[in-house]
Amino acid sequence: MRFNIWTSSAIMLIILALISGIGCESSDHDEDGEHDANRELTGHLPSHEEGGGEGEESAQQFAKNETYDKVRHGARLILSYDANTNTFTGTVENTTNQTLSKVRVEVHLSNGIELGPTTPNDLAPGQKVNVELNAAGQDFSKWSAHPEVGSSEHGGGEGHDEGGEHD
Repeated sequence: MRFNIWTSSAIMLIILALISGIGCESSDHDEDGEHDANRELTGHLPSHEEGGGEGEESAQQFAKNETYDKVRHGARLILSYDANTNTFTGTVENTTNQTLSKVRVEVHLSNGIELGPTTPNDLAPGQKVNVELNAAGQDFSKWSAHPEVGSSEHGGGEGHDEGGEHD
C-alpha cells in the first residue's frame, strides 16, 4: 500500500482528534444537551469533573459549619448542617424555564454513610422545596452533597438511610 503526504496528514489529524477528545461530550451542556449557563455563573464543575459521570458526588468536602450552594443540572441546592438538631436543612430550586423531573438530594458523610436520596419531586420552573435529611447518630467531620435530576443514579428512596423532603 502506498501513502502520500495527504493520507499521512489525514491519519495524523484523526489520531490527534482522538487523543485530544474532540468527540467528548461538551461539559457546559446539561443532561438534555442544552447549554447550562448556571454552571458558569456559579463556578460549578461539570458532572464528569465531580467524580466520573452523571449523578456522581461532588468531590468538594464541607466542614460542619459550611453551606453548600451550587447549581447542578438546573437545580440549585442550598444546604447546611444544624448540629443542634443533627439535620441537614435547606432548599432545592428549579433555576430553569422547564420542569425538572425526579429532583432529589443526597448527602455523603466523611464516615462513608450516604443520607438520602430524598423523595423525588418534579419541580416547575422557579419552584423551590424544603429539604431535610436526618444525620442523628452519625459521627463525621466533613460532608458533601448534590441534587440529582432525572432517572440517573438512584431511582428514589429505596435502600438508603432515612431522609425526607418537606414542603
